[in-house]
Amino acid sequence: MSAEDSEPIASRTRAGGAAYGPSAVFDDVDDDDMDFEPATDGTEASSQDYEEIDSDSDGNDFHDAAEDLVSNLEFEIQVADDSEEGREGGEDDAEEAEDADDADDADDATTERGGQTGRQGARRELLLTRNEILQLLGHAGLRQIFTQHGSGRGLGTDDDNEDSPVNVTYGSPPRPKRRRGTGRCMYPSIPSEAGKELMQSGTFGTNDRPDVSERLESSLKRRKKMAYQTMMRELGLGGPGRQRSSNKFIAQNMIPSSKADKIINYNARCYSGQFSDDGNFFFSCAQDYTVRMYDTSNPYSWRYYKQVHHPYGQWTITDASLSPDNKFLAYSTIGHIVCLAATDPSEETQPYALNIMDMGGREGQGWHRFGGVWSVRFSGDGRELVAGTSAGPVYVYDIEARKSVLRLRGHTNDVNAVCFGDKSSPHILYSGSDDTTLKVWDRRSMGDGREAGVFMGHTEGITYVDSKGDGRYILSNGKDQTMKLWDLRRMMSREKADTIDPEEFTTNFDYRYPPYDEDSYRPHKHDCSLVTFRGHKVLKTLIRCHFSPPNSTDSRYVYTGSSDGSVYVYNLDATIAGKIGVLDATRNTRSRDEAAEDTYGYEFFGGGGGHWSTCVRDASWHPSAPIIAATSWNGWGSQQGTCTVHTWNDGMDDDEGEPSMGRTLNAQLDDMNAPASTGGRSYFTRTRLRRALFGDDD
Repeated sequence: MSAEDSEPIASRTRAGGAAYGPSAVFDDVDDDDMDFEPATDGTEASSQDYEEIDSDSDGNDFHDAAEDLVSNLEFEIQVADDSEEGREGGEDDAEEAEDADDADDADDATTERGGQTGRQGARRELLLTRNEILQLLGHAGLRQIFTQHGSGRGLGTDDDNEDSPVNVTYGSPPRPKRRRGTGRCMYPSIPSEAGKELMQSGTFGTNDRPDVSERLESSLKRRKKMAYQTMMRELGLGGPGRQRSSNKFIAQNMIPSSKADKIINYNARCYSGQFSDDGNFFFSCAQDYTVRMYDTSNPYSWRYYKQVHHPYGQWTITDASLSPDNKFLAYSTIGHIVCLAATDPSEETQPYALNIMDMGGREGQGWHRFGGVWSVRFSGDGRELVAGTSAGPVYVYDIEARKSVLRLRGHTNDVNAVCFGDKSSPHILYSGSDDTTLKVWDRRSMGDGREAGVFMGHTEGITYVDSKGDGRYILSNGKDQTMKLWDLRRMMSREKADTIDPEEFTTNFDYRYPPYDEDSYRPHKHDCSLVTFRGHKVLKTLIRCHFSPPNSTDSRYVYTGSSDGSVYVYNLDATIAGKIGVLDATRNTRSRDEAAEDTYGYEFFGGGGGHWSTCVRDASWHPSAPIIAATSWNGWGSQQGTCTVHTWNDGMDDDEGEPSMGRTLNAQLDDMNAPASTGGRSYFTRTRLRRALFGDDD
């Protein structure tokens, strides 16, 4: 035995002889008594030593301190001498004990050397120095001594890892065991292997593949820099294919920053906001039953021109959708009436009221149980609307016929989100519900009124659903704090779905109040999603998620709002590509009493109190510019709302242009620090807006 291993060693076994690691001896599992006494080897601890023990154990005596540490354990301690002779003696005793264990009379040998009797293999001697006894009752506790004797001296076995002792620390209770199969460790791993394959497939973005210089690391790093890509594009080098690849790769890296270009303040919570498909139009929906419209034909210089109201509003505007030709806006509330308003700035008529439940006089039973429309979407041809309701059914409304032509029953809880699968066809529909399922409907085969397939994987309700528009990939956000990517080819048949109880995996988490306990997460046994994204928070409200647009991002990302005041941008492998801090950009930009009495629901929400908080409910990426508009609950107690415009600025905190970044504007885009403007838009301005948006000459 070497000099490094000459210190007193210890081993530990279960009652009955099973190895249990170093430092402890089990007397009887059912015995509550514990004997803890120093062994007599001719060396006695002085009164000074015991005084030190008392001081290190916060006033407890030797026996009481041991009882506080571990129950049902019996320790047999032999105080070893710290001197060199004592260590040599301890080494000889240890060697003799090993020889005795190898002999047939190991039981008697243990009795002679230890001074006590016991069953063979059931007890072993524990040798500790005075310093280790003091350490035992000090702040390090048993865990440090077990580690030193077990791992440092090779006494542990493979069984020690499986039957490890309770994590004991002096002065703190043992940690309760976690139920198997739950916890944050059960989330899918990041980065996702399936997501990596998607990133390399070319379906989601372009990969930068340099030429022969790929073998040279320095050249590779240089070619990946945006300045180099821009130079190659401006010089026209590399051929048409390389030029297109450079343009797409440049767009991928232009993720907007947290610094806000402009902050548009509302006196009511903002629930959603989206750009049109061509980027010339932006609308925002607020809790004051108002939808505000902006001309964004120049995405860096917005112009306000119109707002419309919901005359039958209840609680808030829940959703809105713009027709493909930008001429009409459909918006809903917690009721069965969806309003349809013209977006032309010269059109001042009242919006049309569409009764979603009107099936041509065949409303049927359950009219009084209809709660409201949570989600509404235009079809690709602009002739129909699909609506998800709190009563469970999904309605398809024919705008020209002014009635619902289809009612889909399949969900057992609120349908929070709906969308069409393909912009060029109204046949495929998706719906996400609080029953945790995402269902696929094919209107060409609705003979039995059943869904075509089901996606399972979320363990809590689904808050939003978005389609990539290619009839294949779908994105969903869930109250289980995950966002999932789905492939239509992997959907579950309805026959198999009928054999699975979706309630088996859910806790019916109420996302409005407490934070989500990730330690209670249990993965769905039948998860058929491709990639799971996590990091954002889906709390307080139905937070939305989207695919990034093909032109400004090369479809490289997915992104979502979050209740922690940020917009999360994810790569397809579930890693975070960027994070836009809306909370940081807007913090304390309004005083507590500023427009407080004008805030919607001022008295209901208890005035302007509370701390400054931000919940990003929706975000929209401009289709052709590196700009994200985030709509949020914002302000003191989140009682007001904002629409913040974030642009890519290459990491700069400010720019040299005018107007400067970070301006605070009101809903009409007037500077809040400047005198209020008077009068309306001129005829020339209205005409220019109409031509830019609709291409009309009259």
